[in-house]
Amino acid sequence: MPEADRKPVIGLSWEPKLPPLSTGTKNVCDKPPTSSTSSVLYKPNTELIDGLYVPPNDPKKLNKFLRKQVKDTTGKNWFDMPAPTITPELKKDLQLLKLRSVIDPKRHYKKGDSKLKTLPKYFQVGTVIESASEFFTGRLTKKERKATIADELLSDHAMGDYRKRKVREIEEENRPGGVDKWKIKGKQSRKRAKQRRH
Repeated sequence: MPEADRKPVIGLSWEPKLPPLSTGTKNVCDKPPTSSTSSVLYKPNTELIDGLYVPPNDPKKLNKFLRKQVKDTTGKNWFDMPAPTITPELKKDLQLLKLRSVIDPKRHYKKGDSKLKTLPKYFQVGTVIESASEFFTGRLTKKERKATIADELLSDHAMGDYRKRKVREIEEENRPGGVDKWKIKGKQSRKRAKQRRH
């Protein structure tokens, strides 16, 4: 009869072997806890119980564990914007955005945070979608569209000419004047220059 009352078991039944929970009350006995009981209460992160990670019983360690699990976001006021992982391409784009005042000669920006060397922690990258009315004026063609801002700037010929001209101007400014052999180098050349004058 007891066999008839049993329902057929569908699938597998499995129960994890969990360590006994600590009650939070201290033991009255003077004996220090043995190593076997302490190892049962807490297991290091690398040790798994039946292939599963069991969070620690200690409230401090549990709070630390929970803090690590919380996603890094800006908060409710900024719609929980997540902190993205910074790839080399994103890093280059952010550095170019900081130097945007140098890129275009006809556009001027506020000073802002261009002096800061740290990159922003929270940001989002989007794609600009033009309206239908800007089809012939403000739209980039498929050839002009690139994956990153750096690629777009490098492919722009007008920007390339401007960069070359500016580099040439700076080099001419920093180039030393005069001929090298006329320059005074050390005591001997100074004596020779003095003799020439007399």
